Amino acid sequence: MTHSVSKPSLSGEAALVEQHWRELSSRRRTYTLLIIGGLFLALSASLWFANESNAGKFWERLPHFFDFVGDMVPRDGWEVWRALFDLPSPYFDGSQKYDYEAGRVYLFGSSFYIPEYFYKMLETLNIAMMATLIGFFFGFILCFLAAKNLTTSRALRFFVRRYMEILRAFPEIVIAGFFAAILSLGPIPAIFAVGIHTIGALGKLFFEVVENADMKAEEGLRAVGANWFERVGFGIVPQVMPNFMSYAFLRFEINVRASTIIGAVGGGGIGEALRLSIGHGHQAKTLAIVFLLLVTIIAVDQTSAWLRGRLVGAQAFQFGA
Repeated sequence: MTHSVSKPSLSGEAALVEQHWRELSSRRRTYTLLIIGGLFLALSASLWFANESNAGKFWERLPHFFDFVGDMVPRDGWEVWRALFDLPSPYFDGSQKYDYEAGRVYLFGSSFYIPEYFYKMLETLNIAMMATLIGFFFGFILCFLAAKNLTTSRALRFFVRRYMEILRAFPEIVIAGFFAAILSLGPIPAIFAVGIHTIGALGKLFFEVVENADMKAEEGLRAVGANWFERVGFGIVPQVMPNFMSYAFLRFEINVRASTIIGAVGGGGIGEALRLSIGHGHQAKTLAIVFLLLVTIIAVDQTSAWLRGRLVGAQAFQFGA
């Protein structure tokens, strides 16, 4: 003997809610399918365009995508470490490929040297640091003029904001090309290029922090007759400076990567060494530079994250607590 379980009947309001939920679910599935279909069409169109732009060789060369990785494998794994620390190679044949000692940077005429790629990495870090300092200094000055809670002149705010937008509108590599035509190749154009972009980027972040600052201290200073500079210096700067420093450290991480890319097009530093090693097919040197870049960027990221946590407090990085 079987017993059928009858489905409980819903009230009018509950049935209406269920019907509405089913309509929303059906609509969501439809939108999801449309989005997936649109992405598939966009991807297909992009691949077709890449194939046409590549003279019809895109699909033909696709199986050889990882050939470059295979060509970068050195004949001896220890060659990577010899290239990294400028040690003599047992395969030296008079060519630059295995002449690691030629890149040594000797200090003060002594026998002590810095390996070439460590020296180049320090040059890249110096470019990023100088650019960050330039961006921080000018972004700090401009941000107070762009904040609507401190600058009553709409014309001045408009001009300063548009000026910072122009500074960050162009990629660093484009600005570097402009300065390279004037100042020649080297780290100086790279510093100017990354620094100009950093002014616009940090200036925007800074004035948004200023506009969210607590104005009670500023109002108190205004009540006792303090001028604009005193109100900013004593009422605003102390409470926004931790966030300013946090953004500066974050921007330094970005500038390290930007300096590496600019170095590859003549801006000096480790990027230039990487471009030359890849162009000449020096496998061990290329892998040594990639390894050094990876370790350096991880170290910079972790150090700056720790410093940001110390400045603004660990609770600022806890979400959903």
